[in-house]
Amino acid sequence: MTEQQNTEYKENWHDDYLKWICGFANANGGNFYIGKDDDGNVVNVVEYKKLMEDLPNKILHVLGIMVEVNLRQENGRHYIEIITPPYPVPISFRGRYYYRTGSTKQELTGNALNGFLLKKSGKTWDDVVEQRATIADIDEKSVAQFLMAAKKAGRLPEEN
Repeated sequence: MTEQQNTEYKENWHDDYLKWICGFANANGGNFYIGKDDDGNVVNVVEYKKLMEDLPNKILHVLGIMVEVNLRQENGRHYIEIITPPYPVPISFRGRYYYRTGSTKQELTGNALNGFLLKKSGKTWDDVVEQRATIADIDEKSVAQFLMAAKKAGRLPEEN
């Protein structure tokens, strides 16, 4: 079994992997395995007892989310499964937002971040008010062209 949209394997734990958990929470959720190689074979986690105590608290305190952390065993070797549900609100890791797409973790920036934050808040770009805009910013020629195109396409109500 290989990594995919909702599955990530790591042989050991590093705190940097909180980015992956964040990415799962911001996307469709997923399972993160510690103690498995890239093909999903169990390689054993020696420090599993400490991780089982530390990880739930670390994830809660750093990301502010609850995940399920399970100790698993296969052929006498231990591995840890972290099940992350999708969250309806944006989750950040140290002020940065990550998203799981395909088998990769992407940091959201620029327009991608703006769109993500709008979507998570239940809004679209046309719901956002630009506070600095004034009536002088409206181009009357562009509005007239838009109205002509809308009327030609039958997208305006009939005039009485």
